[in-house]
Amino acid sequence: MVNSINESLFLADRQTNDRKTGQSSLDQDAFLKILITQLQNQDPSNPMEDKEFISQMANFSSLEQMQQMNKSLTSFIEMQKDSHFLSQSNLIGKEIKWEQTVADTKGETTTRIQESSVKAISFQNGKTKLILEDGQAIDTKQVIHIAKQME
Repeated sequence: MVNSINESLFLADRQTNDRKTGQSSLDQDAFLKILITQLQNQDPSNPMEDKEFISQMANFSSLEQMQQMNKSLTSFIEMQKDSHFLSQSNLIGKEIKWEQTVADTKGETTTRIQESSVKAISFQNGKTKLILEDGQAIDTKQVIHIAKQME
């Protein structure tokens, strides 16, 4: 029996192919290909032990579960961003006070309390920002007081 080695499995070629496709880690397909190649090329007089095979299948199962968990977690994080953004829309038209840290000419910082009303909410660089009546955008973490707008 003559076994041939598929040149696409050489490490140097794999690294080049990974750079072309942007893939940098083993996925399920790669894991299965390695396992099948290992089974095909094992020594018939000394086959893989059951324990080894079961261990590798357990690793494959763990990999699959981690990928599913990663997808679920990514989806959950995206939903949280949307929820946070929408919940902040309740601040439109409210009077707020926020802290602003200012440095003087000597480099010393002081914290000032500013007041304004919220005109809009925006989502910039993964963070929710409050757009104030003067057009300034502040982070929601700066807000220290919220009140109804006086008419």
